[in-house]
Amino acid sequence: MTRLWNDPADFADEMIAGFLAANERSVRGVPGGVVRSTVVPEGQVAVVIGGGSGHYPAFGGLVGQGLAHGAVMGNLFASPSTQQVHTVAKAADRGAGVFLSYGNYAGDVLNFDAAQERLRAEGIACETVAVTDDIFSASPAEKHKRRGIAGDLTVFRTAAAAAEAGYDLAGVTRVASRANDRTRSIGVAFSGCTLPGAPEPLFTVPAGRMAIGLGIHGEPGIDETDIPTADGLAELLVSRLLEEIPDGIEPAGAHVVPILNGLGSLKYEEMFVVYRRIARLLTDAGLVLVDPHVGEYCTSFDMAGTSLTLFWLDDELEQLWETPVDTPAYRRGSVAPAARAEVHDSDPVAAAAIEPGDEDSAAAASVVHAAVQRIVDTVDEHVEEFGRIDAVAGDGDHGIGMQRGSHAALAAATGAVQAGAGAATTLTRAADAWADRAGGTSGALWGVILNAIAARLGDAGRPDAAAIAAGVDAGARGVMEYGKAEIGDKTLVDALVPFGATLTDQVDAGSSLADAWRTAAADATRAAAATADLLPRMGRARAHGQHSVGTPDPGAHSLALIVTAVGELLADLERNSDD
Repeated sequence: MTRLWNDPADFADEMIAGFLAANERSVRGVPGGVVRSTVVPEGQVAVVIGGGSGHYPAFGGLVGQGLAHGAVMGNLFASPSTQQVHTVAKAADRGAGVFLSYGNYAGDVLNFDAAQERLRAEGIACETVAVTDDIFSASPAEKHKRRGIAGDLTVFRTAAAAAEAGYDLAGVTRVASRANDRTRSIGVAFSGCTLPGAPEPLFTVPAGRMAIGLGIHGEPGIDETDIPTADGLAELLVSRLLEEIPDGIEPAGAHVVPILNGLGSLKYEEMFVVYRRIARLLTDAGLVLVDPHVGEYCTSFDMAGTSLTLFWLDDELEQLWETPVDTPAYRRGSVAPAARAEVHDSDPVAAAAIEPGDEDSAAAASVVHAAVQRIVDTVDEHVEEFGRIDAVAGDGDHGIGMQRGSHAALAAATGAVQAGAGAATTLTRAADAWADRAGGTSGALWGVILNAIAARLGDAGRPDAAAIAAGVDAGARGVMEYGKAEIGDKTLVDALVPFGATLTDQVDAGSSLADAWRTAAADATRAAAATADLLPRMGRARAHGQHSVGTPDPGAHSLALIVTAVGELLADLERNSDD
């Protein structure tokens, strides 16, 4: 279990601050993460990696000479926000473009892709490779849906070595893609992990049993078996990986990098016992072992478990693999010291000044602020429930993310209202703050929803019910386009779409906003409850299938509670206006 923290909500920020204080030789902090503190030549492709915190040494620990130029660091087990990715990438860019890489998880894909679009719009060339090494998370026919686990290291290191060698952005992307195609991993766990302040682990494994096919965000295993001997575990891991040798590779004489990765609390001595047998099995299979790794390279907080990765080399990949590396947590070969980069302090870009709204819109902004306050109150009341539901087949961070996002939204809305902003500006500021502070999939999607509604409010006059309904409808369409989810995928969409459709129908039929909203909220609540019967087809829960049957989708459930609470506010306001 996790024992040391102050306020659990501040854990990731305080962890990053301590990491920076301990590693000034290699890294410096920028908003959203870290970049190298040493000189990087102009004209070198910048390799930017990232994901949620809780996986040390991934991701900040892998920034330094010969490896990443920057790392985006999200909250615990939550993807960083689009703004964080964009800021770190801009800080790392040296004029030759930015290469982004991360594990293939829904929130990371959403936010890194959005940042890539923003960078390209600003004239910065950008390419991406999402790591998909976990063989247990999807079939070979659906390799593109697989998760990224400890195989992150092979892709990150290959891309960075190519950048150091002077490859252009297309060349870096080419070899990183090939490294990803030639990397396979499988993991097991003997116990789950516990987030700071949480009363119990995200999942448990019965005594004497072992989970197979776990994720690195506290997701439970996909299968389970009795704990084998050390040799038995080695045989299981090797046999599963040798069942899926990448296309075009003849195992006899093939060069392979084996990586036995500890997931957080498995002792090195135990891993060495296991690796002793792994090395014999791989050698007996005719493989040539290159630069074996036994240690912690991508952890899952305090999880007791291990994963085995095989990186199948070719001549170019093997040459790149020999590039010396010197980072806070990972060193290979001998690296000549680089000079410290000069950092010229400058004021951060100030937020655009707030133009006051007219009297009617300022009054509407007060309603927006009250609605955000109701959202915060609802999230705070149900935060543990959200986490518990999410932990059934996910990573258990939905409550934490919703809390961070909604509180940031409230602070932004408060500042806007105090500055005299209209309704649109107030909600836009809240939406952007939510997306940036929460990160993850839900942070990005709530940003889309709230921004879509804000676009219909305006900063002049009072928005009518039709405009608000149109905003909700636009938000639903935006979420489906952005997140690629549809009705029946067991996501927030399953509650959001019926909510928007009913709201529009009720408003078109002449109902007041309060009445229409309450009717729509009731439909959203029924739809959210019905997700308990669905199999997940999107996100981290997809790999766990039957585990989530009987439990509603956390995103749909939280949305239903939130729109219900906002409906109660609108009803109160309507009653007060009639008095």
